[in-house]
Amino acid sequence: MNNDLVSTIRSKTDIVDIIGEEIPLVARGKNFFGVCPFHDDSNPSMCVSREKQIYTCFSCHATGNVYTFLMNYHHMDFKETLKYLGEKVGVDVSNISIKSKVTKFDKFYDIYNFSNKYYHNNLLSKAGVVARKYLANRKITDEVIKEFEIGLSLEDRGDLTRLLTSKNYELSELNRIGLSSDDRDIYNDRIMFPLYDVNGRVVGFSGRIYKDNGQNKYLNTRETDIFKKGEMLYHYHIAREECRLKKSVIVMEGFMDVIRASTIGIKNTVALMGTALTKEQINLLKRLSNNIILCLDGDDPGVHATLSIGDMLLDEGIEVKVVNLPNPDDPDSFILNNGEERFKNLVDSAINFNDFKLNKLKEKVDFRSDVEKADYINTVLSETVKINDPIRIEIVLKKLAKEFDIGYNTLEMRFNDLKGKTEKKVVEKPIIIDRIKSKKKTKYEKAMEQILYSMLNNDWVISQVSKERLIFPSDQSRLLASEISYYYSQNGNINIPDFYTYVQDKEDIVVLLNEILANDYLDEISKEELFQYFKVIRDYSKNQEIKRLTVLMKKESDPIEQAKIADKIMKLRIGE
Repeated sequence: MNNDLVSTIRSKTDIVDIIGEEIPLVARGKNFFGVCPFHDDSNPSMCVSREKQIYTCFSCHATGNVYTFLMNYHHMDFKETLKYLGEKVGVDVSNISIKSKVTKFDKFYDIYNFSNKYYHNNLLSKAGVVARKYLANRKITDEVIKEFEIGLSLEDRGDLTRLLTSKNYELSELNRIGLSSDDRDIYNDRIMFPLYDVNGRVVGFSGRIYKDNGQNKYLNTRETDIFKKGEMLYHYHIAREECRLKKSVIVMEGFMDVIRASTIGIKNTVALMGTALTKEQINLLKRLSNNIILCLDGDDPGVHATLSIGDMLLDEGIEVKVVNLPNPDDPDSFILNNGEERFKNLVDSAINFNDFKLNKLKEKVDFRSDVEKADYINTVLSETVKINDPIRIEIVLKKLAKEFDIGYNTLEMRFNDLKGKTEKKVVEKPIIIDRIKSKKKTKYEKAMEQILYSMLNNDWVISQVSKERLIFPSDQSRLLASEISYYYSQNGNINIPDFYTYVQDKEDIVVLLNEILANDYLDEISKEELFQYFKVIRDYSKNQEIKRLTVLMKKESDPIEQAKIADKIMKLRIGE
């Protein structure tokens, strides 16, 4: 691989911009922080440095440059990453040839891609006249049909199956992925909505009736090898860029809600395809934005789902707001019945989830009962503990005191009591995890890593290490020091993100490099400080040699040889 090309492409990219396209980043001082996608992260623990052009997760210690991020995030190899970035920044990468990867499910994706085109063509043909009229009456225009690739399955229940088997696809494969049952199509005479995975590949369908024929309104693809309902969000692949620009994502229940919102220009939307929320979907949402607006149905099941999902998202440290639709509206029906402006006003005035929850709790309380009233107040205080804003907390407490004629101090004491219990629960677990995960570094390891870190950040330290003939205590540290020195001799300086690319195939070195960059070492160091670290390393080497000689002396039976070894040990101890 041409090192100049690698360096040129890397220098033309800004790691903050590239990572910011994949996960939401928030500026804090000179660095940017986001939720780490490489482990189950609840709080933003990934730091991205524009100055150093590297990222570091302070929790799982994932570290690297723009290349390593994309390789790990998108599971691409280095050549694919190089070509992707080169095309993005306008560098000619036409000479980089990428061998297409073959997976065991490629045939299934091909089948669904063909089926999607088939259904879409049906709707646009003479056979789709009635279905198109139905969609037009529901204000689904031709433009929307094309944008969302809406299609039509024919009344003939064997048409698609025959077509696919004529193209040498096995009937068993069509049965396996939910398109046919034996020799008959699963879908017939339904308007077809393609369902996409997070990469934009069609992996399933939802078929809707458009005639009053007594069938279930919707028929969805069952779970298959490529269609995992709990691992996808409808519209995700399209919404990503819009969510980044709007800095928020609106979560809806069904794909028709998303399609309808899109017709009025609201495109930062995804749908759950139901009201349950999985851990995998939460992780997908965190990749879109830390600001989530729930816009589920206004009926009782929708409210129940909003409360359940809101609590789950709050536990993940996500800011949650709620669009409070009237019962029994969903976003689709509300927009159709009330118009674009009113819906946009509802979204703009979305209320904080805690306020929504407290309002809903209040609706079920009989305030004539002192017991229910006290239970409600305690519930409000328990929910208020979850609020991080001290101003909002004070507003809630004052409002409660005024509304129920209770002393503010009484409420504050009860609030602090609940908060203390909550904090105790929260801190117990991480302490145990930290003890398991993190190994305490010795002073020798700290000294070794500080010197290596200084070599990466200060050119003069490299020559000083060479001049002093410092020998590092481990194989990995000696290898890393050697690679730093060689890289410097070849390039005349050390550029950390480019050095990362240089050592990417040397696994042992990369592990140590990640460990060093994930810790808080001094960027600038004086000669006096450096020599102190040198002394620590030399003391370590001396002590290790003394231990080795002591063991050797105990094994030696010849008194003369024992005396020689003892003399060596004494000289080491007095520094000769």
